[in-house]
Amino acid sequence: MRLYQTSAKMYLIKNAVIHDVVAGKCCEGDLLTKGTKILAIGKDLDPEDYAELAGRTASAGCGDPVECRTPAGCEEVLTVLDVDGKDVYPGLVDAHSHLGLDIYGIGYEGDDYNEMTDAVCPQLRGIDSFNPFDPAVAMAAAGGVTCVGTGPGSANVLGGTFLAVKTTGIRVDDMIVKDPVAMKCAFGENPKRIYRTASISARMTIAAKLREMLYKTKEYLAKKEAAEAAGDPSKMPAWDMRLEALIPVVKKELPLKAHAHQANDILTAIRVAKELDVLLTLEHVTEGHLIADELAKEGYPCAVGPSLTHASKFELQNKSWTTPGILAAKGCQVSIITDAPVIPQQHLALCAAMAANAGMDPDEALRAITINPARHLGIADRVGSLEAGKDADLLICSGSPLTSLDAVKTVMINGRIVG
Repeated sequence: MRLYQTSAKMYLIKNAVIHDVVAGKCCEGDLLTKGTKILAIGKDLDPEDYAELAGRTASAGCGDPVECRTPAGCEEVLTVLDVDGKDVYPGLVDAHSHLGLDIYGIGYEGDDYNEMTDAVCPQLRGIDSFNPFDPAVAMAAAGGVTCVGTGPGSANVLGGTFLAVKTTGIRVDDMIVKDPVAMKCAFGENPKRIYRTASISARMTIAAKLREMLYKTKEYLAKKEAAEAAGDPSKMPAWDMRLEALIPVVKKELPLKAHAHQANDILTAIRVAKELDVLLTLEHVTEGHLIADELAKEGYPCAVGPSLTHASKFELQNKSWTTPGILAAKGCQVSIITDAPVIPQQHLALCAAMAANAGMDPDEALRAITINPARHLGIADRVGSLEAGKDADLLICSGSPLTSLDAVKTVMINGRIVG
């Protein structure tokens, strides 16, 4: 699909079936965008009521981003799109991927999401590896995925920070929704496998290394605060980049984003988080259905997946499409993830459809790829639902993205049509 961008500052989408996903219902009406934001949602919105805001009246032809040849000033035009009963959904959000860090069709040269030389490297930042020109970014947008949480992989006990980005742009600094959103940590087979000949051979070692870094950070922060309170720079501890990176974690400003497939690893992540009094989100949660009551009691957000894959290692042996639905039915906040490129990013809706087919309530499945991942990433004030004041990220569809692979007909990100 060829992607393009228009320069229109306002769109009035008329005669739509609008799915806000928060209320779990839809309504027939219109949606108005201005700049990068949703300005209004309602019935029978009149373009003339907003012409003064646009600076000009609606102009024939400007609704076509390919054929429009009107002079400079077209960007001020209010463009009316009559979608004739099509469905409008919020742009899809993935809470956990490696988009832009594990580059499509390259191999080692584009493998920038795992640092394999140090088991503990919280000072790394996903933003420094993100490549907006990764072809998979455009593929994601074309598939209706408008925002992703992306960052380091799971080779390390501590791997660095994730960020949330839109899936359009040429400079990551301009694509950011929030940076950082979380500090990646990992339990289970991956750190064991990568560092088995060096520093890790048991699960208890992984937990110990994580505890050690968090305790050291608390001690480091206490010394910094004491020196500041005393006004004595000589009492400052020696600057430590790794501990500096973890200060937002121990101050509960940034959650740990814990890679954990196996049930015991999930519960170890919770144990460490409670012991050190830090925030936590659970990632993958492959065996979550085996401990669903425990997870519901604990209340941590769960990002489930990738499920559209072969069980390539022991800790995936209990992988099931029923897991998201079981957890959601217990009251957990569930996001469905691709772990792209494990599953290509554009197939996020397919993953939700598979979960719904396995018994998950379809409304919950839709929330699991929209508002729930937005909440998981701490960006629900901007994306994940159709509400006035939020970012104008939306999909115009023929039916539900959960029922048809080609449902998405038009994608808007930040108030611009991108495909």
